[in-house]
Amino acid sequence: MIQRIAPALGLFLLSPLIGEFLLGNLPVTMLFALITLAPLYGGGALLIRELARRRGAGWPGIVLLAVAYGLLEEGLVTRSLFNPGYAGMDLTSYAWIPGVEVSAWWVSFVLGGVHAAGSICVPIAVVEALVPSRAAQPWLRLPGLVITGVLFVLGAAATALFDPAAHQLSVAQLAGVVVPAGLLIALALRHRRPTAGLSERAMAAGMPERAPGAGLPGRAPGPWPVLGFSLVAGAVFWLAAMALDTLGGWPVVAVNLTVYAVVCGLVTRWSRRAGWGRAQVFALAAGGVLTYAWHGFAQPPAVPVEQAIDLAGNAGFALAAVALLAVAAARLRSPRLAGDRQA
Repeated sequence: MIQRIAPALGLFLLSPLIGEFLLGNLPVTMLFALITLAPLYGGGALLIRELARRRGAGWPGIVLLAVAYGLLEEGLVTRSLFNPGYAGMDLTSYAWIPGVEVSAWWVSFVLGGVHAAGSICVPIAVVEALVPSRAAQPWLRLPGLVITGVLFVLGAAATALFDPAAHQLSVAQLAGVVVPAGLLIALALRHRRPTAGLSERAMAAGMPERAPGAGLPGRAPGPWPVLGFSLVAGAVFWLAAMALDTLGGWPVVAVNLTVYAVVCGLVTRWSRRAGWGRAQVFALAAGGVLTYAWHGFAQPPAVPVEQAIDLAGNAGFALAAVALLAVAAARLRSPRLAGDRQA
């Protein structure tokens, strides 16, 4: 049983470890916060992954569900989307939209590069690379799904109650979160893709079902060029965020949207070419992990901690991340693991 659910447990823990600790938001002294972060982050990532794989939605579905998750977390749980003073920031100074009362920069920053990519998509891709023969299969049965759902709700409730002075939502703001999140979920699951005749490799890679020869001409780039592309895209996104006060809110919004457009456009195009597979999907995620690893050293922690302890924690998380990527890469290359359904 433990072997069967091990990938689910790994994703449950890896999502908050990447999304908060590797990124540098929380220092190693705050590991106890996993009590609430794992159900919220990990529970959300696991539910998204299981739902997408059961519905045959592939990676396009996972991405849409990940954005919906970001909307719900930042709109309903932390309510940061509508709180101009969230986490001590003055969001009104960064591309604030009067009337709508949100920061365009914060929305473009936290929903895409932070939550959709770092908290959801990257951890899912890494764990699936660790179990390549099971990458397209559900990892949980109904009891496991129910338990995960309950933990996710409890984690969200605990996080929401942690700040009793959190921003109170109006009816319009509530609708502004629930309606688009619902539309994203419906769009992600609007079609149940038939899996008969579709290779497990293609399913795991999120490739659309198509007749032989119906893809785009040419071959997809190999894993190393994809890794380089991911590192460059991540660096552009995070360096722009770090230079926010210098560049200004609207220019950084433009950078964020450009990065999303380029990444989504090129990856969609590459995935429709011959040669695209799990190795390239993993390379995209590995770039995200390595980007978070270097960013962790530049990110001031959200809670006070001695500099030496923070540096040691960042180094430990970075080394662990590199080791995990090395193991995942080796397992992806192993013909025995790729072909063994019990792996």
